Amino acid sequence: MSGAEELWERLVRAALRSERTRAGAFAGAVTGIAGNVPSSLENNRDIDSILRAADEIEDEDPNVSRILCEHAYSQAQNLDPNSEGRGVLQFKTGLMSVIKQKLAKREVGMIDRGQDIARLQEFYKLYRERNRVDTLKEEEKKLRESGVFSGNLGELERKTVKRKRVFATLKVLGLVLQQLTKDMPEEMTRMIESDAAMTEDLIAYNIIPLDLQTITNAVVAFPEVQAAVLSLKYFQGLPSLPADFPIPSTRAADMFDFLHYVFGFQKDNVSNQRENIVHLLANEQSRLGIPDASEPKLDEAAVQNVFMKSLGNYISWCSYLCIQPVWSNLEALSKDKKLLFVSLYFLVWGEAANVRFLPECLCYIFHHMAREMDEILRQRNAQPANSCSSEDGAHVSFLDQVIAPVYDVVSAEAANNDNGRAPHSGWRNYDDFNEFFWSLHCFDLSWPWRKSSSFFQKPKPRTKYLLKTAGSQRRGKTSFVEHRTFLHLYHSFHRLWIFLVMMFQGLAVIAFNDGRFNSRTLREILSLGPTFVVMKFFESVLDVLMMYGAYSTTRRVAVSRILLRFVWFSCASVFICFLYVKALQEQDTSSVIFKLYVIVIGIYAGVQFFLSFLMRIPACHLLTNQCDQWSLVRFVKWMRQERYYVGRGMYERTSDFIKYTVFWLVILSAKFSFAYFLQIKPLVKPTKVIVSMTDNIQYSWHDLVSKHNHNALTVVTLWAPVVAIYLLDIHVFYTLISAVWGFLLGARDRLGEIRSIESVHKLFEEFPAAFMRTLHYNRTAGNISIQAIEKRKTDAARFSPFWNEIIRNLREEDYIANFEMELLEMPRNSGDLALVQWPLFLLANKIFLAKDIAAESRDSQDELWERVSKDDYMKYAVEECYNALRYILTEILQGEGRMWAERVYQDIQASIQNRSIHIDFQLNKLALVIQRVTALMGILKEAGTPEMEKGAIKAVQDLYDVIQHDVLSIDKREHYDTWNLLSKARTEGRLFTNLKWPSDPELRTQIKRLHSLLTIKDSAANVPTNFEARRRLEFFTNSLFMDMPAAKPVREMMSFSVFTPYYSEIVLYSMSELLKKNEDGISTLFYLQKIYPDEWKNFLARIGRDENSTDTELFDSPADILELRFWASYRGQTLARTVRGMMYYRKAIMLQSYLERGTAEDEEAAVGTKDATNTQGFELSPEARAQADLKFTYVVTCQIYGKQKEEQKPEATDIALLMQRNEALRVAFIDEVETLKEGRVQREFFSKLVKADINGKDKEIYSIKLPGNPKIGEGKPENQNHAIVFTRGNAVQTIDMNQDNYFEEALKMRNLLEEFHHDHGIRPPTILGVREHVFTGSVSSLASFMSNQETSFVTLGQRVLSNPLKVRMHYGHPDVFDRVFHITRGGISKASRVINISEDIFAGFNSTLRQGNITHHEYIQVGKGRDVGLNQIALFEGKVAGGNGEQVLSRDVFRLGQLFDFFRMMSFYFTTVGYYFCTMLTVLTVYVFLYGKAYLALSGVGETIQERAQILQNTALSAALNTQFLFQIGIFTAVPMILGFILEQGFLKAIVSFVTMQLQLCSVFFTFSLGTKTHYFGRTILHGGARYQATGRGFVVRHIRFCENYRLYSRSHFVKGLEVVVLLIVYLAYGYNEGGTLSYILLTVSSWFMALSWLYAPYLFNPSGFEWQKTVEDFRDWTNWLLYRGGIGVKGEESWEAWWEEELAHIRTFSGRIMETILSLRFFIFQYGIVYKLDAQGNNTSLTVSAFQVYGLSWVVLAVLIILFKVFTFSQKISVNFQLLLRFVQGVAFLMAIAGLAVAVVFTNLSVPDIFAGILAFIPTGWGILSIAAAWKPLMKKLGLWKSIRSIARLYDAGMGMIIFIPIALFSWFPFVSTFQTRLMFNQAFSRGLEISLILAGNNPNTSL
Repeated sequence: MSGAEELWERLVRAALRSERTRAGAFAGAVTGIAGNVPSSLENNRDIDSILRAADEIEDEDPNVSRILCEHAYSQAQNLDPNSEGRGVLQFKTGLMSVIKQKLAKREVGMIDRGQDIARLQEFYKLYRERNRVDTLKEEEKKLRESGVFSGNLGELERKTVKRKRVFATLKVLGLVLQQLTKDMPEEMTRMIESDAAMTEDLIAYNIIPLDLQTITNAVVAFPEVQAAVLSLKYFQGLPSLPADFPIPSTRAADMFDFLHYVFGFQKDNVSNQRENIVHLLANEQSRLGIPDASEPKLDEAAVQNVFMKSLGNYISWCSYLCIQPVWSNLEALSKDKKLLFVSLYFLVWGEAANVRFLPECLCYIFHHMAREMDEILRQRNAQPANSCSSEDGAHVSFLDQVIAPVYDVVSAEAANNDNGRAPHSGWRNYDDFNEFFWSLHCFDLSWPWRKSSSFFQKPKPRTKYLLKTAGSQRRGKTSFVEHRTFLHLYHSFHRLWIFLVMMFQGLAVIAFNDGRFNSRTLREILSLGPTFVVMKFFESVLDVLMMYGAYSTTRRVAVSRILLRFVWFSCASVFICFLYVKALQEQDTSSVIFKLYVIVIGIYAGVQFFLSFLMRIPACHLLTNQCDQWSLVRFVKWMRQERYYVGRGMYERTSDFIKYTVFWLVILSAKFSFAYFLQIKPLVKPTKVIVSMTDNIQYSWHDLVSKHNHNALTVVTLWAPVVAIYLLDIHVFYTLISAVWGFLLGARDRLGEIRSIESVHKLFEEFPAAFMRTLHYNRTAGNISIQAIEKRKTDAARFSPFWNEIIRNLREEDYIANFEMELLEMPRNSGDLALVQWPLFLLANKIFLAKDIAAESRDSQDELWERVSKDDYMKYAVEECYNALRYILTEILQGEGRMWAERVYQDIQASIQNRSIHIDFQLNKLALVIQRVTALMGILKEAGTPEMEKGAIKAVQDLYDVIQHDVLSIDKREHYDTWNLLSKARTEGRLFTNLKWPSDPELRTQIKRLHSLLTIKDSAANVPTNFEARRRLEFFTNSLFMDMPAAKPVREMMSFSVFTPYYSEIVLYSMSELLKKNEDGISTLFYLQKIYPDEWKNFLARIGRDENSTDTELFDSPADILELRFWASYRGQTLARTVRGMMYYRKAIMLQSYLERGTAEDEEAAVGTKDATNTQGFELSPEARAQADLKFTYVVTCQIYGKQKEEQKPEATDIALLMQRNEALRVAFIDEVETLKEGRVQREFFSKLVKADINGKDKEIYSIKLPGNPKIGEGKPENQNHAIVFTRGNAVQTIDMNQDNYFEEALKMRNLLEEFHHDHGIRPPTILGVREHVFTGSVSSLASFMSNQETSFVTLGQRVLSNPLKVRMHYGHPDVFDRVFHITRGGISKASRVINISEDIFAGFNSTLRQGNITHHEYIQVGKGRDVGLNQIALFEGKVAGGNGEQVLSRDVFRLGQLFDFFRMMSFYFTTVGYYFCTMLTVLTVYVFLYGKAYLALSGVGETIQERAQILQNTALSAALNTQFLFQIGIFTAVPMILGFILEQGFLKAIVSFVTMQLQLCSVFFTFSLGTKTHYFGRTILHGGARYQATGRGFVVRHIRFCENYRLYSRSHFVKGLEVVVLLIVYLAYGYNEGGTLSYILLTVSSWFMALSWLYAPYLFNPSGFEWQKTVEDFRDWTNWLLYRGGIGVKGEESWEAWWEEELAHIRTFSGRIMETILSLRFFIFQYGIVYKLDAQGNNTSLTVSAFQVYGLSWVVLAVLIILFKVFTFSQKISVNFQLLLRFVQGVAFLMAIAGLAVAVVFTNLSVPDIFAGILAFIPTGWGILSIAAAWKPLMKKLGLWKSIRSIARLYDAGMGMIIFIPIALFSWFPFVSTFQTRLMFNQAFSRGLEISLILAGNNPNTSL
């Protein structure tokens, strides 16, 4: 067994042991206490190592183990005698319990503790002897020197692990001895010191062991690493360090030691950044060339590149502020000085903690520290810097003196945001602090910090109830204020709105003039002038208002600009409007006023256009810069646009500008043609008719607005839906045009060329050459002298190891079976056969087909061969069989036997040349030959024994007989002597006696392959059968033909990190989680077995189990249990799946590096083809591993891992297990430590990085103290920020923990990284966008909708955003960042509370504003999980919509909207916040339309208007409603989806997929989704409340309770849906439709569809939503929830009252209450209109008192109804003493109400329909009153009305619930409805043979599997 296998088994056993004991991965086998030492014990590393050593030697000497545990206890007691630290008391108790257990196990007798030291010394010597310490290291060194690629790698690994473990134990024993006694024998002391010197490589390091000497890590031997290390040496000119400054003896002092001493940086920060700089320099050098190994030296260019990249932002900052950088002449700067500056900057950045979000603040700090350093450099001896020294000078700390003051004020402001509920304008966020350093005023802070500055002023905490600072003075915002208002949409994108309004006005003018262009039309067209200046005036007003809250802190120049613009546009609007009015009054185009007006407008428009042209067109950008020398030009540019530090130079090159300009011109042409001909023009005639109706229209009610005002409201109802569609249809046209453009781009990029496994089969022979062209680096690629067949064979030989590794990984992932793996694997092609050997799946059954053709053929040889050659793979199979059999026979046969084989083949060759093969051989007897050859190969492939040799000889003789007697028909006279000799030998029985049994591995491989070729009779056309395996192979092989950068050798590739944030999600499914059953009796394991039946069978085969094995059989084996947990976890959205996928990068790099050794330029170092394609043991190659470590780093930032460890959570155990399985995995976390200072417990926070050690425990690498709690903003970006200091390399890929990766895609990573150096525009790329594959689409219909929608966006959508629009942002993962660019400019996300809730996209905003360039690439993909249940999807979409609502308020969106050129601005708008605004407009269009219809119906004007103007049948309304409906049901969303399907699946499959989606009611889903986005987007802008939603990411097969759905969707969908229903009923009851029912249906079908979708989609897509038993349980659960009264601590899930309070929590501000009140007023129109339609009203609409008597009476009736409700719901607790009286009053009230109603019906005009009409009127009125009361909750409480309001609200919710529930209950009566619903939800799963119906039915035959 190899060392790797043994190590693996040991790790598995350790993992299983911790799993069984549940003591965690850190628990030892005996004590269970090691690894759980509380962080509050300062010296916990020593204690932990002592306890681990105790565990290690427990079996050897329990007494010594007891001594170590007691010493650890005494250390803990000394550190914290009172056990005040967190977890210390529990730890001591547990440790004491362990010690007592050890004492209980001792032999009888007292323990003499006085002998403990002697025992320890004796054991030390004994342990050394037992483990042969003196020879251990020498043996390992000899073994290592035995050869890099020797077969001893496993032994080497075992020796290394053993040595490390032994020396680690000795180190602890020596440490304890030294602490216990100072009086040790001299010999013992020398021995301990000698052993300690050999434990240096046990010092924890990350990638490069810089502080120790090691022979185990090959990375330090790389010349580029050595050169980088030497470049940091302590150069001449650096002041001397104090003699007592500690420097490890294993290395010399360097510039980091100097900076460490001078500025007081933390030791681990220095170590971390030392490795970071070495890593950067080494990788930069490797790209320029590998230095000479004998004298490694860093190139100047490498240093210059790192210097400019690292300090680029600082240089830009100095340039912006017009200050001199710390160097006076960059060119004169020495290499050492550049490295010193870079080192200083990274040390500042590495310890800055949250201040890293303030990149310009870091520039300020660096600027002053560098100047301070320059002063110190002039001295002879190094001195601590004043800025980092404490007041008494005794303490030097960069963290305490520089970072902490900034952190404290940032933290104080963040704490003042009331957990995100405070207005953004009321506190300073990260951007406000950073932008302070965008002006020279920042230098007022001086250096060291002037802490009395207002910048450091902390706000007073907010009071408990008021969202304003309690009378405190606070510093205002900087540059921008995020006021919560929809006006930000206009403020940020005013150019778009001005353009749309002016175009609408212009088109309307032309339409109202019947398309004629005359003087009148011209005069009216010129009204665009006043429109423009008035809208610009409105913009200037918003500038003034939006800056409120920042005037005191904003630069005076910026404030002056705002005020000047306000004055200018105020005057301009008044002047232009006055001129235009005067010009209109004169009615003469030749008048002076008119001409003056035209001249003024012409000049103004010309100047505006000219400036726009100069400032926005890329080609003219340089011209504008040259004109900056003129003050007037500078002034005009400044007036047009404020100059910020970010956003400068935001232009693209001319070719890109022309592309996206043409793109938008096409869209705008289509949009305005549609608007003119189908929207505006058809409305002109009806409008004129309506306006002309003045006196003869009869209103049903008293109209205060329209009746004497040209029917204004009627005109509004006519135009409003059309205007709404006019504003949003531009997005529709964008969707259509971009879909077509994206389709064409994808086709150009060759996407979808291989879209089936048949295509893979057909094109396979082209793959090796394509692979060599794209993914393989080969320095001999230019050698054209190689013959074609040799090149094909060489390509195939180089390609085969990669292909086979891909196939083996598919097998390890259980996507293919063992048999499929054998078929798919490709031969090495390194043998002597002069042909390319293809995988068996291409050649399967081809021999038998060829045999049949030959046997049946009567054709000539050429015709026969032509028939065979029609199938290339049949030809290859025949050729291979022919040559392979010849090779095998000549190898195994000796003497006459070999002569016979050679003679036969010579005769065959002669016949082929003579074209007489069909004559000389009996081809119809080939079947006999195949049988004999098959029998021979079947014997030869087995192990050689005497019996087998006899069988082989017999098989060869049979083959001889068949060929001689049945097949050969040649004339033997030509070679008579030879044949005679052979015949004689056969007769004598000695022809084949001398048979050489095959022992050569290559020969045995050929024998097995030939046997397979001759025995596989079935076609392999469907191999692999697994859908996922097919998809992956199709995409990978297709990508080989796509355009991608050429691969660099691994040594020259860019280095990169992968970065995954994790909080507390599932790491690895436990057995309890897998076996836990839901309410239907379904376990997750059973579900997975049914969802993935073929993968389950493959898994059982992989672990050596029969496919019919029961689950309980697996549970008997701990190893199988662990494998089962991983198998299940790899099919969920778990961290384990993500880690496995990302570690493929390392595996791919190791394989590529290992195989590239055969292409070295040094021919002596090159290896032969056989060795070059031999990948056995590549993962154990020290060089390959070192190269992978240098190029790839994986950091998972597990924010609360430290807390999880302390609490012994299973997540901590599982994370530790992942580290054990992946040696390169690093885990970063925030460790909260409680320390005792001056008798008080204080919390300290550390950012830590750990890896697994040799014992499978955590080994701490770095621990960097933070200034405080790092989570002061949004959690995820803060988590990323604290750990990003541990990443390495030039790039960083951000990966979420629900993602996956594939080995074959990891092979392309080095190609992708080369995109950073390719031409993608005027600026180099800073973010590389990567395609995603959503792997959760097969679970259900909802999952497929989400998957298809997401796939459409991440492929076709982002393709267009990148090219031609140039506005692709960072939408999450898995984009690849230019690491140095982003970490020096604020990081890879933003973290301000709430405003940056969608933290990822702000990284894209920031990158773009800072002159970055974001691209998109689709030849590589990463897996992505998505939400699969409706509730999960709704929560996710709500989070994204809320995040977009916050983006509307942000400064980033404002600046991008202002600084982009017009067309790029439109691209940005309609693909970010504009998409959600258009979505909201789609819904508002329905409201506008229906409220317009309600107005026409209730006012009575509708019938008259319809008869005279025919407004209902006009084209414009039809066009508007049709557009809205198509948008609503997702048709326009589906267009990109369909084109994407056509591109990548083919036309037929695309049509089938689309039809299937429609049958699965995807339109219902998209309509429901529309409501989700609208609700959360609108509510966030109005009230805030956006927050992160944890969606769960689990497998959703459980039934969702009715009340759970009601709680989630009541306010977002149900209320709005019922409002639409009420409007539709009112229109049906009172509206006039000339066409009757059909006309009503056609007009309202979209509205009915939307309302019903919003009401019933949650139950339609709910598993078992119509199962009767569950319906009954749901009703009971819902009523219990509704009637249960809440209280303190009761959650919304438990009580309606608590839920209702939570639903109102978002209304907090006065403006929010006002807005809610205004919006609620719409509900009162129903009562006002309906009462005039009652029979009791008659036709009286006069102005007399009687006109309002019925309306007034209706309010009296409503009040009576409310009183009656209160009487009948009077609290039973209060009425307990007068129950009888209460019941009497209730009875009398009821009788009086009935009697009053009867009297009203009999004695007045009130009719029974009037009663129902009254109910229809009162319900909306009551809801309006309720909504207003809820908005003013504090006031209602003061008035004592809140309980009554709550009772009415409960009644409304009960009523709404019953309206929704009754249809569900009715449908549940019919069993077929539930069956249909199951089929509907899981149809896609059914098509793949899934058994969801069995799952949902609860039939769980787990034990019969």
